[in-house]
Amino acid sequence: MIDTHTHIYGPEFNIEGQAEDSFQGQCDAVDRAVAAGVDMMMLANVDRDSIAPIRRLHELRPANTMISMGLHPTEVKENWREELAYITSLIDKTPAAYKAIGEIGIDLYWSTDMLDAQMQAFDRQVAKAASLGLPILIHCREALPQTLEVLEGHKGVRAVFHSFGGSEADVDAIRRRGDFFFGINGIVTFKNSGLKKVLPHIGLERIVTETDAPYLAPVPHRGKRNETALMPLVCDAIADGLNADIAAVREATTQNAKSLLNIP
Repeated sequence: MIDTHTHIYGPEFNIEGQAEDSFQGQCDAVDRAVAAGVDMMMLANVDRDSIAPIRRLHELRPANTMISMGLHPTEVKENWREELAYITSLIDKTPAAYKAIGEIGIDLYWSTDMLDAQMQAFDRQVAKAASLGLPILIHCREALPQTLEVLEGHKGVRAVFHSFGGSEADVDAIRRRGDFFFGINGIVTFKNSGLKKVLPHIGLERIVTETDAPYLAPVPHRGKRNETALMPLVCDAIADGLNADIAAVREATTQNAKSLLNIP
């Protein structure tokens, strides 16, 4: 299995007495995931501050982690041009170090004040991904029309709608813009989400698995810290929603992730 979106590098995984640069708690979380059958994890960047911990964990667990680089929409603030220029400079220096551009997109859940800036930042980062032939990890919250408007100008880009929890109508709207993947995580296990009923409309061929750890822990761990080791619960719920064999779901979503991320 492949976790296509996790923040398992964060301080939420520190353990008591952990030396500052040891990342023992984060390494332990990766090891638990591997033991649970998750062979690869995409460490999704958020902002300038998350770059160093991502790199450190990847350095310590290179066989089981890969890196994406981008500026998260909620981190698009007054100085967004400077922050994006810094992140873009890192990508330009070592483009082969990154498997995707992300986590990028538009988020209007908390505020609409920075909508124009978010759309500009998203547009620039999608263009960068297209120029490098990299996929994008899309964060879209309460902003599907605006997200699709930006994508309209970038035909052919490979993408996943991370943490998808929308309706069949949302799936149709997304498909009118491109043949994208849908990242399914613990939301699919939530009693009132309705996502499980949408899965057949998506189809197994366009589903990839993720955790978004430490957020969105699947039932029966909802409300607790999530981690990649819990991803088998997501696969089980997907299999239930599709009335499919669990092993077949694990195999198909793994192959989908490899296609999305260009993993051999």
